[in-house]
Amino acid sequence: MRALLIKDGRIIDPGQGIDERGSLLLSEGKIAWRGASPPQADYDILYAEGMVVCPGFVDLHCHLRQPGFDQKETIATGTRAAARGGFTTVCCMPNTNPALDSRETIEYVKAEAGKSAAIRVLPIGCVTKDRKGEELADMAALAGAGAIGFSDDGSPVKDPELMRQALAKSQELDLPVIDHCEEPSLIEGGQMNEGELARRLGLRGIPPTSEEIMVSRDIMLARMTGGHVHIAHVSTLGAVALIRDGKKQGVAVTAEVTPHHLTLTEEECNGYNTNAKVAPPLRTRRDNQSLLRGLKDGTIDIIATDHAPHARADKECDFAKAAFGISNFETALGSLLNMVHGGQLALNMLIARLTCDPAKFLKNEMLGTLKINTPADITIFDPYKEWPVDPEAFASKGKNTPLAGRVLKGKTMATIYGGRLVYKDESITFIGEL
Repeated sequence: MRALLIKDGRIIDPGQGIDERGSLLLSEGKIAWRGASPPQADYDILYAEGMVVCPGFVDLHCHLRQPGFDQKETIATGTRAAARGGFTTVCCMPNTNPALDSRETIEYVKAEAGKSAAIRVLPIGCVTKDRKGEELADMAALAGAGAIGFSDDGSPVKDPELMRQALAKSQELDLPVIDHCEEPSLIEGGQMNEGELARRLGLRGIPPTSEEIMVSRDIMLARMTGGHVHIAHVSTLGAVALIRDGKKQGVAVTAEVTPHHLTLTEEECNGYNTNAKVAPPLRTRRDNQSLLRGLKDGTIDIIATDHAPHARADKECDFAKAAFGISNFETALGSLLNMVHGGQLALNMLIARLTCDPAKFLKNEMLGTLKINTPADITIFDPYKEWPVDPEAFASKGKNTPLAGRVLKGKTMATIYGGRLVYKDESITFIGEL
């Protein structure tokens, strides 16, 4: 592998407090040098003038659909899409077929990723066997196989006693339980956020309370057990308040928010737009604002995509029958940068919530950083490049996005994983051998 010089970019590494113009030299898969005047050497060059050079993005919540749902996505297609979005590490959820509830299924994902993934894949194991919520999975075996946490994603752990046991076990293993917080009895048959728009469209609503009840329960159980609960895809202002209070009380609770819950509202469902159907549902502008405040004050620790690709038939149907989920890898950065351009969020904080903060959650000092001698996982993006969202051009099999046809401002120009260029936009200047 030839050395690579990333030349004359704006280098931002929030974990080290770095924000400066300069160059990075990558050699043998690691970051070898940072500065203004590169050493004389034989290397390929990526010209990054006018662009941001930062640690590779780390996504704690995505769906790669393999095994079992290859028509929606595969590890190969999903990680290529992630690389296009600037991600160099992704954590895949276990709602596959079979579910990731055994050492064998975790090892399958790792082996398949070793053969076909463009970037690093870290599997998340189930909390309960087959995600049925009836009996705990062998969490110790899953951890031993390489699971980075436990979740029945798409399904909350309904039984409080099982959740208590899971959190106690997670405390033993020093790994989080990641819960999809929706009270099943309150969301049954629900299609979108409960409110006037749902009534006008004749669709059954999903109330904010459905999320807040489960968040409150999980925080109380985490306090009881000392376990670490991570609240997935927070969507309501009430949930933000509960998490904030839990943290003030010293409970081991963390949380994530998605790009769509930060930037879109229930209005996207107008016209029965199935591409805006997501769980938990898109809420209101007040919820957006509360989520943003929580992200800025540290109540919400991380931005995660919840990339949920679907086959066309899953979305091109009646709203009530359509699957929940948005294909998010390739539009995440552009949609999030809208908040930066609007003065709502500092660029450095946005990068932190995508890099060093999820790396801290994973307790991995080699990720989310540009420190010398760490793996050369790097994202280069142009914060001002405008581009139209064309789902047909996605690398992901999932073309399901409510952003189709919109123009986003900010685009990944190159993604480097382990020193290798795994994605390059055609407009970035590269001199060397691919």
